[in-house]
Amino acid sequence: MTPRFRRRTGLAAAAASPFAFAACARQPVEPPEHVSQAQIDDAMRTPTELNFWTWVPGIEKQVALFEEAYPDIKVKVTNAAQGAGHYAKIRTALRAGRGAPDVAQIEYEMVPAFTITDHLLDLRPYGAGELEDQFVEWVWAQVSGANGEVWAIPQDTGPMGMLYRADIFDAHGIEVPATWEAFADAARTLHEADPEVYLTNFPPSQGAFFSGALWQGGADPFAGSEGPVLKVDVVSEAAQRVADYWSTLAAEGVVSTDPDFSDQWYQAANRGKYATWLTAAWGPVFLQSTAASTSGKWRAAPLPQWESGDEVAGNWGGSTNGVFNITEHPIQAAVFAQFINTDPECTKAMATEQFLFPPTKALLEDPEFTGLELEFYGGQKVNEVFAQISATVSPDFQWPPFNDQVRADYGPTVGSTIAAGGDAAAALGDWQDRIAEYAEFQGFTVEEGS
Repeated sequence: MTPRFRRRTGLAAAAASPFAFAACARQPVEPPEHVSQAQIDDAMRTPTELNFWTWVPGIEKQVALFEEAYPDIKVKVTNAAQGAGHYAKIRTALRAGRGAPDVAQIEYEMVPAFTITDHLLDLRPYGAGELEDQFVEWVWAQVSGANGEVWAIPQDTGPMGMLYRADIFDAHGIEVPATWEAFADAARTLHEADPEVYLTNFPPSQGAFFSGALWQGGADPFAGSEGPVLKVDVVSEAAQRVADYWSTLAAEGVVSTDPDFSDQWYQAANRGKYATWLTAAWGPVFLQSTAASTSGKWRAAPLPQWESGDEVAGNWGGSTNGVFNITEHPIQAAVFAQFINTDPECTKAMATEQFLFPPTKALLEDPEFTGLELEFYGGQKVNEVFAQISATVSPDFQWPPFNDQVRADYGPTVGSTIAAGGDAAAALGDWQDRIAEYAEFQGFTVEEGS
C-alpha cells in the first residue's frame, strides 16, 4: 500500500536549530569540477599534516601504510570520544570554525547529519567517483547523494544474520528457521520445553537492531527525504508487521527482553539463556570474546525471512571516512580517505586483524577471507555466510538527518512498549509524533505517512 502523506511545516527559526551552524572562521572549500592527476601529485608531495578522528583500534597500521606511500604527508590520529561524544565534539568544532578534523569516522546513519549542514566535501572531483565498482551496491548507496555526490568512503559494514547455538537446537530437535513464522514456532517450542532458555532476546533500547529489522522487513521510513523536506513513515504496514511480531512474542513471554551489552546480558549468553543472537557481521568476533565458555557451540545462518524463499537482509552498523569541507588540505584528505579504504594491504588488515567486516567486493570474494574456518563456530566458514548475506541487503534504505534523535526517541516509545508486549501500533505512532515534532522545531517541512 502506498502511504498517504500529510505535510506539516516547521515554524522555528533556522537559527534555533542545532543544524544551523554559525559562520565558520574558515570558509568551506568550493570543490572544483575535476582535480587533475598532476594537481594530486603536487599536493601529495607538499609537506602536510592531517588530523584524523577515529575510534578504530589499531588504525595506526593503515595510517603508517599511507605515510609510507606518501612520505610528505603526516597523519595525526585522535580518538576524541566514542559514540555520541565523537559527534558532539565534531559539531562543536564545526560551529567554532576551528579544531575540526580533516577526516573523521562517520557511521552510515550519521552521514546525512553532516550533509544537511553542508559540512562534508563531495569527493567526486578527487577521484572517488571512480571507486563505485569496488564496493557492494548497497554500501555505495549509503554514501551517495541524490545528485551523485560521494560524501564518504565506506570502511566497514554490518549485514545482519543469525548466530545460533547448535547444541541447543539439536537437543530440542529445532531446525534452523527459514521464516519468521518458523522462528516464532521454535521460540514457543523451546521455551515450553525449557523455561530457562529463550530462542532469542529482544533488547528494549537497541534502536540500531530495530532499524536493521525494519530494513530487512521492507520498511524505509525516511525514503524520499531531501534537503528541508523530511518524509517520515514509521507507521507503515511493513513497520507495523515488524513491531507486531516482536510485541506478540514478548507478550507471550517466549523471548527475553534483557538490555543488551550489559553485565546481565553477557552472563546470560555464557550460561546459555539465549539460543540465538540476531546480530550483524561484526557479531561473530565480538561473541568469541564475550562468551568464550560456549566455544564450539555456535553456528551462523541468514536471518529468517518474511516470505518463504526470499533472501533479504538488513544492516546494523558500519562506518565511513568523510572529509569536512573546511579542511585546508582537501586533496590530501580525500586521497587519505580513499587510500586506507581501498589499498589492498590496508583493507585486508582491517578485515583480518581489526575484524571490521569489509564493504569491498574484492575481499568479500577472496577465498582466503571467506574460507577462514573458526573454531568457535565449529569450524564453520562464518565470513562466507556473511559475505553471502551482504549480497542480499537492499540498497533502498535512507537515514534521517538527525538519526541520533530518532534513536533517542525509539527506546521510550517503541522499544519499551514492544518489550512489555504492549500496543505496537500506538508506540509507532508516538515515535512518529516525536520525530515530526523535533523535525518541525528544527525548521524541516514534514510529510508524514499514515
